[in-house]
Order: sequence, then structure tokens, then C-alpha cells
Amino acid sequence: MRSDILRLATAGSVDDGKSTLIGRLLYDSKSILEDQLDAVERTSQDRGEEQTNLALLTDGLRAEREQGITIDVAYRYFATPRRTFIIADTPGHVQYTRNMVTGASTSDLGIILVDARKGLQEQSRRHAFLTTLLQVRHLVLAINKMDLVDYSQERFEEIKEEFTDFASKLDVGDLTFIPISALHGDNVVDKSVNMSWYEGPSLLHYLENVHIASDRNLVDVRFPVQYVIRPQKSADPELHDYRGYAGQVAGGVLKPGDDVMHLPSGLTSRISKIVTADGDVPEAFPPMSVTLLLEDDIDISRGDLICRPNNQPAVARDIDAMVCWMAEGWGLTPRTKLLVKHTTRTAKVVVRDLLYRLDVNSLHRDEEAGQLELNEIGRVTFRVAQPLFADEYRENRLTGGFILIDEGTNQTVGAGMIVSAE
Repeated sequence: MRSDILRLATAGSVDDGKSTLIGRLLYDSKSILEDQLDAVERTSQDRGEEQTNLALLTDGLRAEREQGITIDVAYRYFATPRRTFIIADTPGHVQYTRNMVTGASTSDLGIILVDARKGLQEQSRRHAFLTTLLQVRHLVLAINKMDLVDYSQERFEEIKEEFTDFASKLDVGDLTFIPISALHGDNVVDKSVNMSWYEGPSLLHYLENVHIASDRNLVDVRFPVQYVIRPQKSADPELHDYRGYAGQVAGGVLKPGDDVMHLPSGLTSRISKIVTADGDVPEAFPPMSVTLLLEDDIDISRGDLICRPNNQPAVARDIDAMVCWMAEGWGLTPRTKLLVKHTTRTAKVVVRDLLYRLDVNSLHRDEEAGQLELNEIGRVTFRVAQPLFADEYRENRLTGGFILIDEGTNQTVGAGMIVSAE
């Protein structure tokens, strides 16, 4: 029985072997359908390649296959007896930073690939910074193509030392280094006989055993209400007064009998029952989707929040956040009017100030910047038309994150991480 799901994102410089690594994981863990493998083998032969190009398993777009690069975020799924995995293969080019942010924003772990011949590149540093900015708790530096440096321990140690020095400037929780050859499978699924000097686990063994349960906030109860359930007509008299509040648990642990508070009213009640599609449950925790029934009749609507009486988020209209701008053709400037989608609440928002634009390569802050353009990241303050029930992003990624929407086109134009709210 598989215990849990691990969401991971791969990143790195162009041609560092991200797609090949994922293809190798899928191939060696026997997670590829026979017709998929046949198609990849035929394409590899048509290209005149000597061996099967496993990168084609993830490079799904025609433009990617032709150019041999990853453009979009490709999601792949596979499972072992210990765990189920969802992989986001994110692009390396700077013009696709928004795609990388999208892929990493929901990940528990990030794998950054480095070509052992080239060492750390600008893109490697940028993706390491973005991964930590998005509060991905676990980071693996997979030093790839070790076969092309004769499986040199000295080269591995050089890159490890260089990245450790760079990582000291970042907010890195758990950092692991693994030397691999994705092309030949060294240290990917099985330990490599070519690198007997390496005493750590293979990549898959590490992914199967890394502990992520404690990464989620199980202290601060946060339950954004997504939908209010009221049966229309029923012959069952017990359902006449049924009123359930459906949503996904964003933080903490909820149990029947717990005292809870409703925001924005401030009214309190107790949980009488927690219901799922499979029946009643004794407790709920992230990221479970459940329906709560309360002992008291409170006017609760979509966009409201249920929390603990003595542990509340900020009820805030002034938001200070890091924003990645994702819109083409126009930029984010002071006085820009947008919609903000935060948990289950959508509200109008206006940009008050752009404090600085961040150079994600040098970490330099440009305080003279007048706007954020496509794929740029900066510190921005907002004024929201109605209060958001928000936490700092580093405390809770669900109640601390939001997206920005163009009111005219309804397109997502930005993603934000709350630094402070009041």
C-alpha cells in the first residue's frame, strides 16, 4: 500500500538532462506503457540515435521534440510500492521562468540538475533561488553526466562546494547532493558500480524515503470554505436542516468536538461531524478535501474561513508580497487594477507600490524599477477591496499564496507570495 504522494519539480540549465532523468526514472521503475516505449524507440531510430532517447517520454510538445528542449511544464506520474510520484518537468530557459514557478509552486521537493562538465550555470542558480523562494523544503542537486568526467569524485566535490557556498545565501531547508548519469542509469534507480566512492542513496531511494509529512503546517487550523452544501429535496427528515461547508484543509488538524471560529464574523461554534466521499472521518488534515458540519447555524459563504478561536490569520487589506509577473505585452506598475484570487476568495486589488525588482541571478534589488515585465520578480504592495484571511507564505503556502487575474480577459497574469499582511 502506497503511503503518500510526493510532488517534485525538476529544473536546471538547458541540456543538463532533466527530461532524460525523468525518462530514466519512468523506464527503470517500469512505469512506461509498451506502446509509449515503442513510439520513443521508433522516433530515436528515425533520428539516427544509437540508443533510445528517454527524454522523448517527457518532451511532449512538437516544438520541444524538434528543438530538444523543454518549453512547457510536463507532468508525469509513476509509482513504486513505497510512494506515488507526480513530477513537474520545468523548462530551463529564462523566458520560461513563469512555467518554472508554476511547476515548483505545488512541489514538496526540487531536483536541480547540473552538467558535471559545465558546473553551476546562471540558470542553475536562478532555479535554486526560485525553488527556495517558493518554500520548497527539500532540494536535491543532481550532478549529472558523471560518465563524461570519468565518474570523478574530485569534480563532484568541486561542484558540491561551489553550490554549498551559493546556497548559504538562500533559505534552504534540506539539501542533498547525488552524482548521477541519467543516460546510463548510474545512481538513478540503482546504486552505481562506477562510483563506489559515493556512499549515499540512489536518487529513487532518496525520493522514496524523504520525510515530507512534517513540512505541512499542522498547527494553525485553516479551512477556506469553497462551497456550502444544502440538499434540495429529500425524504430523509435528517437532511432538512443539513448545512455542510466543503473545502480543502489548508492547515492544522480538525476533529469533531473542536472549537472553531468563523471569519469574517468572529462567531464561534463546534465541529459536529467531518464528512468525506467515503463517509465520516475522525479527523481531517492537509491536503484532505472534506465537508464540515457545525453545531450552530452560522451564515457562512464561499470565500469565508474557519479557524481556531485563539489562532487566527491576519484579516488584511494591505498586502506586501513577492510577485512573479506572467503577462505578455504589458507590465505591473503602481496603480494597476487587478483581481486577486486567494484561497477561495476573489477580490479587487490595486497595486500601491513596486518596492524593488529582483535580479534572480545576482540577487540584486533594483529599487528604481518602474514596472515588472514578463518573467520578472519583485516586491509589491497591494490594497485589497475586501479583507483576505492571510498568513505569511513561509508559514503556510496555501493561505500565503495568491494569483493575480486580469479583470478584462480573466487570464492569470501573476503569482504572489505574501511577506506580510495587515
